[in-house]
Amino acid sequence: MILSGLEIEKRIKSGDIEITPFDRSLLNPNSYNLQLYNKLLTYTDFPLDMKKSNNTREIEIPEGGMVIEPGILYLGRTYEHTVTKNLIPMIQGRSSIGRLGIYIHITAGFGDIGFKGYWTLEIECIHPVRIYPMTKICQIYYHTIKGNYLTYDNGRYQNNNGIQPSLLYQDFI
Repeated sequence: MILSGLEIEKRIKSGDIEITPFDRSLLNPNSYNLQLYNKLLTYTDFPLDMKKSNNTREIEIPEGGMVIEPGILYLGRTYEHTVTKNLIPMIQGRSSIGRLGIYIHITAGFGDIGFKGYWTLEIECIHPVRIYPMTKICQIYYHTIKGNYLTYDNGRYQNNNGIQPSLLYQDFI
Protein backbone atom coordinates (compact mmCIF):
# COMPACT_ATOMS: atom_id res chain seq x y z
CA MET A 1 0.00 0.00 0.00
CA ILE A 2 1.26 3.51 -0.85
CA LEU A 3 0.95 6.22 1.80
CA SER A 4 -1.16 9.28 1.10
CA GLY A 5 0.41 12.72 1.39
CA LEU A 6 -1.41 13.33 4.64
CA GLU A 7 -0.17 9.99 5.98
CA ILE A 8 3.38 10.96 4.96
CA GLU A 9 2.99 14.14 7.01
CA LYS A 10 1.60 12.12 9.94
CA ARG A 11 4.54 9.69 9.73
CA ILE A 12 6.97 12.63 9.74
CA LYS A 13 5.43 13.78 13.00
CA SER A 14 5.64 10.24 14.44
CA GLY A 15 9.30 9.80 13.39
CA ASP A 16 8.86 6.99 10.81
CA ILE A 17 9.91 9.45 8.08
CA GLU A 18 12.39 12.33 8.24
CA ILE A 19 12.74 14.81 5.39
CA THR A 20 15.18 17.63 6.10
CA PRO A 21 14.37 20.35 5.37
CA PHE A 22 10.62 19.69 5.27
CA ASP A 23 8.36 22.14 3.42
CA ARG A 24 4.65 21.35 3.55
CA SER A 25 4.14 23.07 0.17
CA LEU A 26 6.09 20.18 -1.43
CA LEU A 27 3.58 17.60 -0.15
CA ASN A 28 1.45 15.94 -2.86
CA PRO A 29 -1.66 13.72 -2.62
CA ASN A 30 0.52 10.56 -2.37
CA SER A 31 4.15 11.74 -2.47
CA TYR A 32 6.55 14.53 -1.54
CA ASN A 33 8.57 16.54 -4.08
CA LEU A 34 12.36 16.46 -3.68
CA GLN A 35 14.58 19.17 -5.14
CA LEU A 36 17.80 19.05 -7.16
CA TYR A 37 20.98 20.08 -5.31
CA ASN A 38 23.31 22.50 -7.09
CA LYS A 39 26.07 20.04 -7.94
CA LEU A 40 26.50 17.17 -10.41
CA LEU A 41 29.17 14.57 -11.10
CA THR A 42 30.14 13.13 -14.47
CA TYR A 43 32.52 10.28 -15.18
CA THR A 44 35.70 11.36 -16.95
CA ASP A 45 37.56 8.21 -18.10
CA PHE A 46 36.07 5.62 -20.42
CA PRO A 47 35.38 2.82 -20.62
CA LEU A 48 34.08 2.62 -17.07
CA ASP A 49 35.29 -0.44 -15.16
CA MET A 50 33.07 -2.28 -12.65
CA LYS A 51 36.12 -3.47 -10.71
CA LYS A 52 37.62 0.00 -10.19
CA SER A 53 36.75 3.32 -8.62
CA ASN A 54 36.03 5.47 -11.69
CA ASN A 55 37.17 9.10 -11.85
CA THR A 56 34.55 11.86 -11.76
CA ARG A 57 34.39 15.60 -12.22
CA GLU A 58 32.17 17.90 -10.15
CA ILE A 59 30.05 20.50 -11.91
CA GLU A 60 28.21 23.30 -10.11
CA ILE A 61 24.82 24.22 -11.55
CA PRO A 62 24.71 28.04 -11.61
CA GLU A 63 21.58 29.93 -10.56
CA GLY A 64 21.06 30.80 -14.24
CA GLY A 65 20.99 27.09 -15.07
CA MET A 66 23.08 24.85 -17.27
CA VAL A 67 22.36 22.72 -20.30
CA ILE A 68 22.65 18.97 -19.91
CA GLU A 69 23.41 16.97 -23.06
CA PRO A 70 22.24 13.59 -24.36
CA GLY A 71 24.69 10.71 -24.09
CA ILE A 72 26.12 11.88 -20.77
CA LEU A 73 25.23 10.41 -17.40
CA TYR A 74 24.96 13.13 -14.77
CA LEU A 75 24.94 12.03 -11.14
CA GLY A 76 23.08 14.47 -8.95
CA ARG A 77 21.51 14.36 -5.55
CA THR A 78 18.47 15.60 -3.75
CA TYR A 79 18.66 18.77 -1.72
CA GLU A 80 16.73 16.99 1.03
CA HIS A 81 18.17 14.38 3.37
CA THR A 82 15.76 11.55 4.20
CA VAL A 83 15.50 8.85 6.85
CA THR A 84 12.90 6.09 6.61
CA LYS A 85 11.89 3.63 9.30
CA ASN A 86 9.27 0.86 8.95
CA LEU A 87 8.48 1.82 5.32
CA ILE A 88 9.91 1.27 1.84
CA PRO A 89 10.92 4.60 0.23
CA MET A 90 10.89 4.97 -3.56
CA ILE A 91 11.58 7.87 -5.91
CA GLN A 92 10.18 8.62 -9.32
CA GLY A 93 10.63 11.50 -11.71
CA ARG A 94 7.91 14.12 -11.84
CA SER A 95 5.78 13.99 -14.98
CA SER A 96 6.70 17.60 -15.84
CA ILE A 97 10.38 16.61 -15.83
CA GLY A 98 9.71 13.51 -17.95
CA ARG A 99 7.80 15.61 -20.47
CA LEU A 100 11.02 17.56 -21.07
CA GLY A 101 12.82 14.29 -21.87
CA ILE A 102 14.73 14.01 -18.59
CA TYR A 103 15.15 10.73 -16.71
CA ILE A 104 16.09 11.08 -13.04
CA HIS A 105 17.03 7.46 -12.41
CA ILE A 106 18.13 4.57 -14.56
CA THR A 107 17.43 1.72 -12.13
CA ALA A 108 17.89 3.06 -8.62
CA GLY A 109 14.44 4.31 -7.64
CA PHE A 110 13.96 1.64 -4.98
CA GLY A 111 15.07 2.38 -1.42
CA ASP A 112 15.55 0.21 1.63
CA ILE A 113 13.91 0.34 5.02
CA GLY A 114 16.35 2.22 7.25
CA PHE A 115 18.04 4.22 4.48
CA LYS A 116 19.52 7.50 5.75
CA GLY A 117 20.98 9.99 3.33
CA TYR A 118 20.60 12.00 0.16
CA TRP A 119 19.20 10.27 -2.91
CA THR A 120 21.69 10.01 -5.76
CA LEU A 121 20.00 10.73 -9.07
CA GLU A 122 21.14 9.16 -12.36
CA ILE A 123 20.15 11.95 -14.74
CA GLU A 124 19.96 11.52 -18.50
CA CYS A 125 18.15 13.46 -21.21
CA ILE A 126 16.83 12.77 -24.69
CA HIS A 127 17.81 16.20 -26.07
CA PRO A 128 19.61 19.23 -24.60
CA VAL A 129 17.70 20.73 -21.65
CA ARG A 130 18.53 23.65 -19.36
CA ILE A 131 18.25 22.61 -15.70
CA TYR A 132 18.31 24.72 -12.54
CA PRO A 133 19.26 24.09 -8.91
CA MET A 134 16.39 23.63 -6.45
CA THR A 135 14.03 22.40 -9.20
CA LYS A 136 11.41 19.98 -7.91
CA ILE A 137 13.07 17.11 -9.76
CA CYS A 138 11.43 13.97 -8.36
CA GLN A 139 8.98 12.69 -5.82
CA ILE A 140 9.45 10.28 -2.96
CA TYR A 141 6.66 7.94 -1.99
CA TYR A 142 6.37 5.20 0.59
CA HIS A 143 5.08 1.62 0.63
CA THR A 144 4.14 -0.28 3.75
CA ILE A 145 5.75 -3.68 4.29
CA LYS A 146 4.22 -6.90 5.54
CA GLY A 147 6.13 -9.37 7.66
CA ASN A 148 9.45 -9.31 9.47
CA TYR A 149 12.26 -7.46 7.73
CA LEU A 150 15.93 -6.59 7.91
CA THR A 151 16.84 -2.92 8.25
CA TYR A 152 19.41 -1.35 5.93
CA ASP A 153 21.88 0.04 8.43
CA ASN A 154 25.42 -0.48 7.22
CA GLY A 155 25.28 -0.40 3.43
CA ARG A 156 27.92 1.36 1.39
CA TYR A 157 25.61 4.28 0.55
CA GLN A 158 24.20 4.70 4.07
CA ASN A 159 24.68 8.09 5.77
CA ASN A 160 26.12 9.63 2.61
CA ASN A 161 26.98 13.33 2.55
CA GLY A 162 27.14 13.95 -1.16
CA ILE A 163 26.68 12.56 -4.63
CA GLN A 164 27.61 8.89 -4.69
CA PRO A 165 29.28 7.44 -7.79
CA SER A 166 29.11 3.68 -8.17
CA LEU A 167 30.83 1.73 -5.42
CA LEU A 168 30.27 -1.60 -7.20
CA TYR A 169 34.04 -2.18 -7.28
CA GLN A 170 33.82 -2.94 -3.54
CA ASP A 171 32.00 -6.18 -4.42
CA PHE A 172 35.23 -7.41 -6.02
CA ILE A 173 37.53 -6.62 -3.08
